[in-house]
Amino acid sequence: MFRRLAIPLCLLAAPAFAADDPTLAQRIAAVENGLLPAVSIEGAPLKPRALAAEMARLHVPGVSVAVIHAGEIEWARGYGAVTPGGAPVTPTTLFQAASISKPVTAMAALKMVELGQLALDRDVNGYTTLWKLPKDMDNSPVTLRQLLSHTAGTTVHGFAGYPAGAAVPTLVQLLNGAKPANSRGVHVSTRPGTKWRYSGGGYQVVQYVMTERAKRPFPQLLQETVLRPLGMTDSSFAQPLPAAQLARAALPHDANGKPIPGGPHTYPELAAAGLWTTPSDLAKFAIEIKRSAAGQSNKVLSQSMTQLMLTPVMQNYGLGLGTMGEGQSQDFGHGGSNAGYQSLMTAYTERGDGVVVMTNGDRGGELADLIVRAVANQYGWPTHRGTVRAAVAPSAAALAALPGKYALDGLGDFTIARAGEGLTVALKEGASEPLYAAADGSWFITSRELELRFNGPNGGGRLKAGAMDVPFSRAN
Repeated sequence: MFRRLAIPLCLLAAPAFAADDPTLAQRIAAVENGLLPAVSIEGAPLKPRALAAEMARLHVPGVSVAVIHAGEIEWARGYGAVTPGGAPVTPTTLFQAASISKPVTAMAALKMVELGQLALDRDVNGYTTLWKLPKDMDNSPVTLRQLLSHTAGTTVHGFAGYPAGAAVPTLVQLLNGAKPANSRGVHVSTRPGTKWRYSGGGYQVVQYVMTERAKRPFPQLLQETVLRPLGMTDSSFAQPLPAAQLARAALPHDANGKPIPGGPHTYPELAAAGLWTTPSDLAKFAIEIKRSAAGQSNKVLSQSMTQLMLTPVMQNYGLGLGTMGEGQSQDFGHGGSNAGYQSLMTAYTERGDGVVVMTNGDRGGELADLIVRAVANQYGWPTHRGTVRAAVAPSAAALAALPGKYALDGLGDFTIARAGEGLTVALKEGASEPLYAAADGSWFITSRELELRFNGPNGGGRLKAGAMDVPFSRAN
């Protein structure tokens, strides 16, 4: 049972200079006690929240944070425990990175492009022999550039993983949706290059192509091309994690803070979701991207290839990374969501600032957002600092018509319900929250910068969140 009042706020293995620098210590304390929502309601009192209290509210047993400042990791700390009553989280505690695996995979794929082993704009079926990517539309080529940017038209948004001890499919079984795979087969369902649609399945095609060309297992290939050159010594694509490393891992928990039965799920979908790592190692990855884009480092990629990685193809998504803004405000990053793990990495391309947050709870995504905003406020970032919005009373017609279930294009569903004189929205299980009406006809929440616009009281509409702008339809 999750003990909400028994979360130890452990600050362990922080860099020695943090304890010796009173200014830095004050800054860290301000982050820990300065958590703010993404959106504040105009006219409502705003009270900063403490990290320990938010961990308890969101049923997240543990969290690990690494902050980048002036181009270096300034501090890294662990909070809470690997499981309630268990060992404390430290900066070297391992977490599943989930979809933050994708930019690491993308960097390795682009290294193979620079080595002449792959080409960005060649049909990937030209690289394979035993398995070919099925195409529903026509025989239009599907390229590595499209797969890395989620514009290839491939199916399968994400993966549930496999409970500990369960049978795990081979990569070809996974791509075909054949037993024991618990996801559908990957194929092309929309014309390549015409639409942005997030596809973990597309990254599994990338994994297949990379291993076919390199003739090496994917974990070994990633160690050689990215992890070892960047000094990411606490990172591995081993699935399942060997016992010695599992002893260092934070254990996963559901939205109510209960342990995931059997411990971490196994993710054979290595390219899309298989990385085990720490915030400090991901911070090294982000720092290298920033330095390489500026021509200051080429441990993996050249300056021009890194800049290409950061260049949006569609929907503000480049080759493995989302990117927003320009100049000093341009940032890049990725989020991650596996069973019982939620993570977030964001950094600036020109400024030497960034942060990585990793958690072991299904509601850790909201916690990560809160921590990123607290860091942004304390370090004076130009973005990620939250906004203020005015709310208006919802109309009687909206209160009657909007409740129901809605399906997002390729991204699951959400539910709107009546609650007193207002509405709530559940974007994921166990995370229902108030839905506010704005004067311009849009609807918003406070936990993240997300906006819903409805085409009509009984129809669909569009959901906008950061770089993402996707349609939804009424499901019932």
